[in-house]
Amino acid sequence: MIAPRDVLAAQSAYYTLTALWPFAHLPSFLRVTGPKRELWLLKTVSALLGVIGTALGIAAWRDRPAPETDALAAGSAVSLAAIDLIYVARRRISPVYLVDAAIQAALLAGAAATRRRPE
Repeated sequence: MIAPRDVLAAQSAYYTLTALWPFAHLPSFLRVTGPKRELWLLKTVSALLGVIGTALGIAAWRDRPAPETDALAAGSAVSLAAIDLIYVARRRISPVYLVDAAIQAALLAGAAATRRRPE
């Protein structure tokens, strides 16, 4: 059985790694995801994802996620997946972002699977 902390840890790792990638090696990030018109926006989103990933990682490490943490995790996953789907459909971003949308959906499914059922 998957524990809530495991899902948070996975989401934390994914967000933190994807946040660091553009700062660590921008050329490879752009090769995979496609060109960007506004690099400042890419760096802003990456920095925010790093903050979210860190917060989720702390919650996973403490093994005491608060309702606010659950809201941050779910809200981030839903928001990112929606942006991916909308802007791939509008042909503003590369279809490779559909992979990210699928990962966001998997994180949401994992979180839903760990929810306590009323007894």
